[in-house]
Amino acid sequence: MKMIKKVWVYILLAALIIAALLSPFASSLPDGLERVSQKLNIEEKADQGIISSPFSDYRISFIQNDYFSTAFAGILGTLAVFAFSYGIGRMIIQVKK
Repeated sequence: MKMIKKVWVYILLAALIIAALLSPFASSLPDGLERVSQKLNIEEKADQGIISSPFSDYRISFIQNDYFSTAFAGILGTLAVFAFSYGIGRMIIQVKK
């Protein structure tokens, strides 16, 4: 059991390093959903939204440097996905008991 936890720590660290180093180099071209909204002319309506995103355009608003802003957003997004997945996994284990 201890070895499995150690492996997960290494996987999380690798994911965080990849997110920090590679996310600033992601393409600025629109993804599939953005492209469809542009073709259907509904992009303006989508920008109005109900709530604002904490990582709008994969950046954090209070960090002025684009590289660090995108890298930090990648790190926070990776941690959020990991925490959500870990929580779901723990709930499934509890239900199986």
